[in-house]
Amino acid sequence: MKLNRRGFMMTTASIAALPMLGAAPTNGFAASPKRGGLLRIGQLGGATSDTLDPATFAAGPVACAMYGGVYNSLVEIDADNNVVPELAESFEPSADAKTWVFKLRKGITFSDGKPFSAQDVIATFNYHKGDDSKSGGKELLSEIETIRADGTDTLLFQLKGGNADFPFVLADYHFSIMQAQEDGKVDWRSAIGTGGYILESFEPGIRIRLKRRDGYWKTDRAWFDEVELLTINDPVARQNALMSGEVDAIDRIDPKTAHMMQRAPNITLEEVVGLQHYTMPMFCDVKPFSDINVRLALKYAVDREEMVEKLLRGHGSVGNDHPIGAASRFYANGLPQRSYDPDKARFHLKKANAEGLSIELSAAEAAFTGAVDAAVLFQQSAAKAGIQVSVKREPDDGYWSNVWLTKPFCFSYWGGRVTEDWMFTQVYARGAKWNESHWNNDRFNSLLIEARSELDVAKRREMYTEMQVLCSEDGGSIIPMFANFLDARNDKVAHGKLASNLFFDGWKIVERWWPA
Repeated sequence: MKLNRRGFMMTTASIAALPMLGAAPTNGFAASPKRGGLLRIGQLGGATSDTLDPATFAAGPVACAMYGGVYNSLVEIDADNNVVPELAESFEPSADAKTWVFKLRKGITFSDGKPFSAQDVIATFNYHKGDDSKSGGKELLSEIETIRADGTDTLLFQLKGGNADFPFVLADYHFSIMQAQEDGKVDWRSAIGTGGYILESFEPGIRIRLKRRDGYWKTDRAWFDEVELLTINDPVARQNALMSGEVDAIDRIDPKTAHMMQRAPNITLEEVVGLQHYTMPMFCDVKPFSDINVRLALKYAVDREEMVEKLLRGHGSVGNDHPIGAASRFYANGLPQRSYDPDKARFHLKKANAEGLSIELSAAEAAFTGAVDAAVLFQQSAAKAGIQVSVKREPDDGYWSNVWLTKPFCFSYWGGRVTEDWMFTQVYARGAKWNESHWNNDRFNSLLIEARSELDVAKRREMYTEMQVLCSEDGGSIIPMFANFLDARNDKVAHGKLASNLFFDGWKIVERWWPA
């Protein structure tokens, strides 16, 4: 069963359809996919601290290789941003959306030949939701009361409250289905999955090699014989690798040089409008950011229009200090846009008794291409408001383990999430592992739970609108801009319609693309 938004409306009669996120026209389509060859990918985000543990996946080659190649998930997001079955064959909710029944596909085996069953799914989710779990997806599973099997191919998820969007939760890239051991636990180190590829070698922060698996259950996927994913964190080096033929595809093109990709022979710029946004999280439990007036002063000290113009070169739009983009279903389009205003910044500094504020901002290109330039632009605009910003350029290697979630003021980026609840739960909820600003707002946390189980669309819209206001006015993240996904490829590879939930075709490039 393909449960898109229209199909779910038919079952609940009260859930609105999701809008499609726009994918720009592309000439990457090839009518007849074929097998063979080697796909070489140059990618941002790899680090020597990377592991094969799905609980730790954040971005970069290891996520694309494992989530998009070695493993499958229970469900996935398709190119139209519908949630569709993957290892599941179908899924159906109860009338109140508190109980979800998943039927599993039969005849699927892991790469070592062991049959896939409901126990593997249960073991995987228990690994992420356990008391000692450090998983980035743990908070998303907090609403699950019980998971139980009915035979080998049926699963029942009992939730604490109704959730109309629950299948989307299970599409999170952390929840790659791993093999259950005899003790009911999983062994992520073995890297044994049901996907179209097997792991040949893994050099953290350097390269990952995959080999196509014979007899993959998806006959229309996993086209390449081999895949090599290289960590190339420097944007110039990444683009040079593509133009010189060292790799076939690269991610996160620097918008300042996107025009070069468009003019280069045998190179195609792939631009997709999605929900990717850049953030500047401030620890709300650390001075001076614990003062709401300091946070507001810094938000007014950002020249968003300048950043979009100079850094994105038109490949994006201004942000408004909340993570919900214009393509989202419950986007608050009536919320006044915050603009650069040094006088208002000074006003809030005075209220906070923080005139002459001096702060340090950590930045690295590993956060996103252009992050260091963004830091310098902020330093200049904040100076006009009487704020002294010291920019600390951090090493790219280890940025996501040594800086993000560690330093009180830094840069980050998010590919976005298909539903509001997913984005808010993972990054803005009280106690969420990836609550990068340590924000804790009682009203927001209450609304998060209420909106999740509310089946009246109009009421949900009101709740999510208020939550966006709370993020913008009280939250600890400056969100200056939304950026289109900018990837590029040479003419040796091709693809179908590109997904817009994440870059690199929803991180499914390894499985979905093919030799041209």
